[in-house]
Amino acid sequence: MSLPATHREVRLAALPDGELTPGHFEVVTAPVPAPGPGQVLVRNRLMSVAAVMRPLTLADPDAFGLPQLLHKAGEVMRGAALGEVVRAPGTDLAPGTLVRHRAGWREYAVLNAPEVSPVDPEVLPDPAAHLSQGFTAWLGVVRGAGVRRGDTVFVTGAAGGAGSLAGQFARLHGAARVIGSTGSRHKADRLTRELGYDAAVLRGAGSIEEQLRAAAPDGIDVLFDTVGGEQLRAALALARRNARFALVGALAAQLSDDALAPTAISTLALITRSITLRGISAVDHQDAMPAYLSEFGRALREGALTYPYTRLTGIDQAPGALCELVAGRHLGAVLVEL
Repeated sequence: MSLPATHREVRLAALPDGELTPGHFEVVTAPVPAPGPGQVLVRNRLMSVAAVMRPLTLADPDAFGLPQLLHKAGEVMRGAALGEVVRAPGTDLAPGTLVRHRAGWREYAVLNAPEVSPVDPEVLPDPAAHLSQGFTAWLGVVRGAGVRRGDTVFVTGAAGGAGSLAGQFARLHGAARVIGSTGSRHKADRLTRELGYDAAVLRGAGSIEEQLRAAAPDGIDVLFDTVGGEQLRAALALARRNARFALVGALAAQLSDDALAPTAISTLALITRSITLRGISAVDHQDAMPAYLSEFGRALREGALTYPYTRLTGIDQAPGALCELVAGRHLGAVLVEL
């Protein structure tokens, strides 16, 4: 196929100092890159925008193992994307193969062959579901916390890309009661009306601990945490003996002026109640991908689980979408069609 000479990509114009705005980004025209031997040229079709992509400024990122999360001014933004192989010299990938990778925020991308993963379009009923945060949600529920029948589960950031699926996976794995936190009454109503949550606590509507105590008077067995901060402390206050906490995100810090802000918790409470805190990252659990895809696909086909997302059209929509996500204006995932 013939290729255009140029394509569009989104670059970070400046690191934010305070509120993130579309002015921190620029959509630029650049030459379409050419693949070398062992590389793959991909025409991106769909890309993800997630709040965790908010550009961060850290004094010493290497000390915390976070360079992969950082963007520098002038660089193209990065994120999960689905695309079609255009050219792949010296590889086994045929043109037209659908692949998933981490070089979104551009219309064309060149990657080394090991950096792309072919996608079986039959595994999930909606190709967009390959860009969900479902794997993170499933890992936290299944491997991180080991949700089991009868558990009371608290999901922080329940209206986000991971949280909107975590509560549903918890229910599928036997949770008796599922409570979520969110930032607006509208989203709280959608959590209980559409996504199977029994109750919601509202950020900014008073003490999280008091709200959680009212929603879970007998305490909680599991925390699926994407936020940290006050919500993690509230969960600890309500944790039953042998509670299991899966920590998959830290948005309270990442969306603040201090992305590495600590959360003060009582280690004595952890010890006396035998509470387990486990940080879990998808990078370390790729062996679980087949089991996740099987369960996710089956649940979607049977209607036992829904994948909420908003789809926007045009790469120029991406900067505004990220700003809206950071401000809490969307429920579920946000995808941009390129």
